[in-house]
Amino acid sequence: MSDLRLEISKDFAFDAAHYFQFKDGDHPFSRMHGHSFAGTVTLSGEPAAESGMVKDFWEIDAEIAKLRDQLDHRLLNEVEGLEHPSLEALARWVFERLDPVLPGLIAVEIRRPSCGEKAVVRRG
Repeated sequence: MSDLRLEISKDFAFDAAHYFQFKDGDHPFSRMHGHSFAGTVTLSGEPAAESGMVKDFWEIDAEIAKLRDQLDHRLLNEVEGLEHPSLEALARWVFERLDPVLPGLIAVEIRRPSCGEKAVVRRG
């Protein structure tokens, strides 16, 4: 079984508004608009002998909650580091903040389900 890799994932969601400054003034995306976002955080690792878990989901959720508070019902353009809040930038922003506190983090996916769009940042 040494060639098998164990991954766990935790989903989360938030609602936020944004606009794109680089679009022409008459472009609809240059105006403020909102989305319901969904995300998934994925970790990889070996289960701890004492718990059988890669990481306690409650601990993952606690770290995600700190970020969700910075994003939920906010204007993303005003969040430090998200001045140009594309899906790609948002996925990277989440990854960079969770990476130091979630050992084994290998991917962050951010989706806009109503638009059928997603961006994934993956280690390696």
